[in-house]
Amino acid sequence: MDEEKTIERLIFHVDVNSAYLSWESVKRLSEGGEDLRLIPSAVGGDPAKRTGIILAKSIPAKKYGVTTGEPVSMALQKCPGLVLVRPSFGLYERNSKAFMSICRKYAPVMQKFSVDECFLDMTGTSLIYPDPIALAHQIKDEIRDTLGFTVNIGIGSNRLLAKMASDFEKPDKVHTLFTHEIQEKMWPLPVGDLLFVGKMSTARLQEAGIMTIGALATAPVGKIQGILGEKGGLAAWESANGIDDSPVSEEREDAKGYSVSTTLEEDVTSLEKAKHVLLALADSVARRMRADGAKTNCVAVDIRLSKLKNSSGNTPSSRFTNKSRQRKLDAPTDVTDEIYETAVTLFQELWRGEPLRLLGIALSDVTREEYEQVSLFQDEKHERARKLDAAMDKIRGRFGSDAVFRGGAADAGRIGQKFKTRAEDEQE
Repeated sequence: MDEEKTIERLIFHVDVNSAYLSWESVKRLSEGGEDLRLIPSAVGGDPAKRTGIILAKSIPAKKYGVTTGEPVSMALQKCPGLVLVRPSFGLYERNSKAFMSICRKYAPVMQKFSVDECFLDMTGTSLIYPDPIALAHQIKDEIRDTLGFTVNIGIGSNRLLAKMASDFEKPDKVHTLFTHEIQEKMWPLPVGDLLFVGKMSTARLQEAGIMTIGALATAPVGKIQGILGEKGGLAAWESANGIDDSPVSEEREDAKGYSVSTTLEEDVTSLEKAKHVLLALADSVARRMRADGAKTNCVAVDIRLSKLKNSSGNTPSSRFTNKSRQRKLDAPTDVTDEIYETAVTLFQELWRGEPLRLLGIALSDVTREEYEQVSLFQDEKHERARKLDAAMDKIRGRFGSDAVFRGGAADAGRIGQKFKTRAEDEQE
């Protein structure tokens, strides 16, 4: 009896090219403005005060040495003519949902990996889509022609290879990296290009004379473990050999919950920067919830770490690690300040200073009941915060989501209560 044949996996990785810049550019072009992707520009911070950090930069800005995660003031020193745009997480979320909606039409299983990337499991679809490369071009072109921004699509035998392939030449490209193409396409690349191998691991490998992914793949696994540690070394060696059996898991948003997350192009290692992002996320997700007339009884924070330390505290792993923590509230709330403060507390319980790649906030156990449990100590701070939210929501409803913004969370655990309107700001 012939052995049953195993169907080879077929995975797509769809990645938006320069997501934040692209989405801001599409918005500007629709309003008759210029294309930020073609000029030195960046998303992040406050252009007037020159504060905050760079969340994303254009290719022309990169040529000036502008990097993601650096202070706005430093970026402006490198490129005085840099065009700065404040982040608009509501805009990013809408575009994220739009391109993933197109992807979902074609894929039996789709998994959101971050706000600007997702995996599609196309395994077993050969009778419907006999040419996967042609299908990838069809998806890519539909996103570009319908939504106005471009994506790269990587096609591979697993998630690792598909994601590696999507990082090849950009923008608006389709690339393959199947198992039989690993030696030709992946092994000649610098070892630092290997997915999940961070800067510290790269430096240690290079010090040991391992300069390419191929050199890592063909080295004895024990040697790599001696350099990167038992767990991290095995993970790096398996990645270099294209070994990855992780599934693409459908993640449907809970109809009774609200969530938002963002992935930075480069790691964040500062608590102040992390709080800045958490505040923007809390503001975005709380506003959506209030628009539905809902309140949350539970707040959760999700983080993705680029590298973890082992028990000795000095050996980074080569894979991302996800962590989350949630907390039940004493009473349901829709107040941004209260959600933010809870999120900061949870974040500080989770985080030990490792480089951060993703931050997210999820609100669950949602209620739409009208009553509110009032404490004897229901303070003026709570009422001021509610009035602030109401005022901001009203302004945004009239002038748009970018017409008002919150101050940064500079002081430990506290958020600024000041805001200012920007209804006619041509930069947005």
